[in-house]
Amino acid sequence: MILRLFRRILPFIWLAVILAGTWWMMSLNSSGGDWTETRATFPICGTRGAAGCVIDGDTIAIGKRKIRMSGYNAPELSGECKVESALALRARAELATWLSAAPFEMSGGDDPPYDQYGRELRSFKRIGANGKEEWLADHMIGKGLGRNDGFRDEWCK
Repeated sequence: MILRLFRRILPFIWLAVILAGTWWMMSLNSSGGDWTETRATFPICGTRGAAGCVIDGDTIAIGKRKIRMSGYNAPELSGECKVESALALRARAELATWLSAAPFEMSGGDDPPYDQYGRELRSFKRIGANGKEEWLADHMIGKGLGRNDGFRDEWCK
C-alpha cells in the first residue's frame, strides 16, 4: 500500500524538485549573487577624503576593501614596457571616468567570491543612455584598455 502511494506521488516530487531547481537557477544572474547599486565618484587613489578610489585599470578600493573587476584584464602600471605603462595609466583614468559618470551596479551581494590575493571579484554594469545594459568589461575592452579574462597577451607587441 505504501509502495503504491509512493509510486503515485513520486512524479509530483520530481516535478517539485525540478521546478524549485529551475526557479533557483533563474534567480541567479550570470555573475552570481545579488546586484548592489552604487552612486559615488571614484578618483584615482591618493585623493584625500574619497570613500572609494581607483587603484589601476581593473581594481578599486572602497574603504579597506579591494575589488577586482571581472570580465577583463587591464595593463599593469609597472608594465614590461613603456607602451604597457602608458596604456595602464589610460585604463586607470577610463575606469575612474566610467565609475564616476553615473550610478552602476556591482554583482556579488554581501558574499562575493574572492581571488587568490583576497580581492572581491565583481562584475559591473549600468543602464546606458539608450536604456540598454552597459557592461564595464565590454566598455574597457572596446576602448582597447582591457582584454578578456584568460588572455595574458603581452601589451608590448
